[in-house]
Amino acid sequence: MLLVSEPSLGADEKQALVDVIDSNWITMGSRVQAFERAFADMHRMADAVAVNSCTSGLHLVMAALGIGPGDEVLVPSLSFVATANCVVYCGARPVFVDIESLDVPLMSCADAAAKCTARTKAVIVMHYGGYLVDRDAWRDFADSRGLFLIEDSAHAVGTARASIFGDVAVFSFFGNKNMTTAEGGMIVAGDDGLLDRIRQLRAHGLTSSTVQRLRGQAVSYDVTMLGYNYRMDELSAAIGLVQLGKLDQWNKKRRMLAHLYRDLLEERCPDVLLPFPEERTTSHHIMPIVLPSAIDRQRVIGILRSDGIQTTIHYPPIHCLSWYRNNTPVVSLPLTEDFAARQLTLPLHPKMEAQHVDLVTQVLANAVTTELAG
Repeated sequence: MLLVSEPSLGADEKQALVDVIDSNWITMGSRVQAFERAFADMHRMADAVAVNSCTSGLHLVMAALGIGPGDEVLVPSLSFVATANCVVYCGARPVFVDIESLDVPLMSCADAAAKCTARTKAVIVMHYGGYLVDRDAWRDFADSRGLFLIEDSAHAVGTARASIFGDVAVFSFFGNKNMTTAEGGMIVAGDDGLLDRIRQLRAHGLTSSTVQRLRGQAVSYDVTMLGYNYRMDELSAAIGLVQLGKLDQWNKKRRMLAHLYRDLLEERCPDVLLPFPEERTTSHHIMPIVLPSAIDRQRVIGILRSDGIQTTIHYPPIHCLSWYRNNTPVVSLPLTEDFAARQLTLPLHPKMEAQHVDLVTQVLANAVTTELAG
């Protein structure tokens, strides 16, 4: 089966894990610190905070910014549910915003502006598929309204990502991302004070770490804030350090495959819409397409699967999920709903070769032709 995504793991990662085990120190320590520094350097930042998931990172950011009951946060509905959950965790209300268009399925500045109220405290933008939102437009949007700007950068890790433009950005290292630590995430911010608060919140609100006490830098600790156990362990960080060293090479492979996809899809599947027609900065995390409205998507998925090709959907809109329909105000986001009903994600990862893209596009072209003819 040709998978939609697949981690690249091998001898280097195995050796990194062995080295951690041989060191006999597996909780948060020197490797986590080294991973934080290396990640910050890659993204042209002074520091970073490693956590056990991107979801934890988003929650910590909400807590560190003081977002809570009575506050509203503008969020995309075209995202993974964690983007909204982190707001609910803090007792605030997520306000769902539509996308720009089917061509550009990124959160709409215009719709966000229409949904701002006196209660709005922050906006979370999500770099869907690894395609960066308009940094100048969103920075101006937040600054002109006095809002915190948070980047959900779960899809956007890598050198193409460069420095952040939000007040804070959170990255994911889940197994389907461009690099992985199995589970894990990273928080990057330009404000040292904010990062210090996040770092303390990450570990129960403790004023000293286990490593500091081991080294004699502290003999005890205090708890000065209500914190969480969102720490990254040494095993995850060791894998992360290895993966980070290969990320640029892998992202270049993704770029090559994505460009080949575009060329072949334009030739073989002219009825299929390819989002992001204009060149823009991206990590090429996924390969999204939009099927014609007349096509039964589930039948296309079945045809591809019968030829050994996995596909998936990014994403069911958050506002349409049962919990949000039952617990938040009813909202209509026509562009998001249309996009999500027709979107399909094709396989894209560094283990693929050109012949895999050729196979996927040919099978897809046959499936689309069959469906349209039927």
